[in-house]
Parts: sequence; structure tokens; C-alpha cells
Amino acid sequence: MASGSGAGQEEFEGVEKGEESPKKQWVVKMIKSARKYHKLCPYFDKKTGQCLLYPTVVGGLGKCDREGRYENCPIFIKFLENAYDTYTRRRKVLPRDFQDLVNQVFLLM
Repeated sequence: MASGSGAGQEEFEGVEKGEESPKKQWVVKMIKSARKYHKLCPYFDKKTGQCLLYPTVVGGLGKCDREGRYENCPIFIKFLENAYDTYTRRRKVLPRDFQDLVNQVFLLM
């Protein structure tokens, strides 16, 4: 019976993964990749506490209320979603690593 329940769990996990959109999967992948390179958000200014993404994503200046943590930051996630949309709209190959995204993001704007 143990092997039967294991197979059921694998099928269930496959269904969960299938429910996620490719966009969400890519955003999660980029956040995990960013975690390899940065402890704090790479767009967080430690001196002023400003979010450097805020002006491009929302508009205007904005302080980071998350103190540089970016795992569930709505601004960082919106930035990644905008990057995904730009790559797919232009039919470009999506970056596989966060560093690739950082190096190419200025080419997209």
C-alpha cells in the first residue's frame, strides 16, 4: 500500500505544479536565483532606505517598508512580472538566472 500512496502523491504534486502559470513559475525561479546572489534586495538603497524599483514600477519615490527583504515584496514581484511580459511580448528568450535578467534589463527598456 505504501507504494500506491506514493504514486498518488506524485500525481497530486504534478497537478499542483500544472496549475501554476508559466509566468508565476518563472517569477519564482528568478526569486530563488536572486537569493543565491543577494541577501537583501539588489534594488534597495541601504543609506536612504529607498526602493530603486518603486519609481519604475509604481511611479514616484518610495521608501522600502520591507527593510530590503524581497521574497514576498509586491514591487519586486511586479518588476519580474513586467520583465516576463516584455520578454514574451518581444518573443525573446527568457533569462534562466537572475544575473542574466539584471544584465539584460536595460536593453529592454
